Amino acid sequence: MATHSNLKNALIAFLAPLPSLLFYLSFLRHYHEDNPLYNWCYHHPLLFANVLFFLNVNILFYAIGYLQSSHWMIDLYWTVIPVMLVHFYANHPLAQYNVWRSKVVILLTWIWSIRLTHNYFRRENWQWGHRQDWRFTDMSHQYGKNWWWISFFVVYFSQQIFLIGICLPMYVVYSEDKPWNIWDFIAVFICLSAIIIAYYADTELYNFVSGNLKLKELGKPMVPNLDEGLWRYSRHPNYFGEQLWWWGLFLFAWNLGQTWTFVGALANSLCLAHVTVLVENRMLKQAYRAEAYKLYQRTTSVWIPWFKSSAKGKDKET
Repeated sequence: MATHSNLKNALIAFLAPLPSLLFYLSFLRHYHEDNPLYNWCYHHPLLFANVLFFLNVNILFYAIGYLQSSHWMIDLYWTVIPVMLVHFYANHPLAQYNVWRSKVVILLTWIWSIRLTHNYFRRENWQWGHRQDWRFTDMSHQYGKNWWWISFFVVYFSQQIFLIGICLPMYVVYSEDKPWNIWDFIAVFICLSAIIIAYYADTELYNFVSGNLKLKELGKPMVPNLDEGLWRYSRHPNYFGEQLWWWGLFLFAWNLGQTWTFVGALANSLCLAHVTVLVENRMLKQAYRAEAYKLYQRTTSVWIPWFKSSAKGKDKET
């Protein structure tokens, strides 16, 4: 039964974006023809991307989530949609760009996506639709009978604002053809550093969680807190790496004179600030780790990796 469900969800995940993909391919083949719809899509690439997102993700994904009583698919596609967007902008007939910048941004986006997708499936025991984000589950209990319509805005419409927003630098890269320069090298360095930091942070977290699950199965006390590796210097190094990636991507747009695109990276940082509070409150509600985590909060930087604060005197408070 579990295998059947896994295969069914995998099939759904692969078929779900087909309407957008097929329409876009049709547009690329026939945009030069006298077709009012294709003519509009030709002249408004950013709005075009938003319309496809609204129809295919907000409405279709929502319908699938509603029928399955689980909004698992948006979490998976968070790692895929940026790849789809960068190719959407790159192949649009109005695209103009520096060839090297284009190749580098596409490659970086693929590396980022593969890393995050790998982490998603590793965390979900290599299953499709194994569960939805715990925050969605908590909100479904909070909103009760109203969750069926609130979920459309909270889970899907909000994702359109975030994803289209943080991917605005991709739109800029394919709107400006300017020579490659030193700032592009700096942006590449930041993006690669972000991917490496996030990979190691998520791997350390995965190993910690797996180790605790084994201890629990053996009936042994679980380790209350991860305080090694990158997690010794930051309480959320995975979030730091993820933010650094989007700010590095923004640097490409800033270098092209489009500083307004910072709104996407800023919105993502503000969202992660809220998520950080939710995660830490959740940790503090778990009795076996509450005291250890309070000390961890007092001595360890929230996001940016830094040396630990002195625990002297703070232990007395604990």
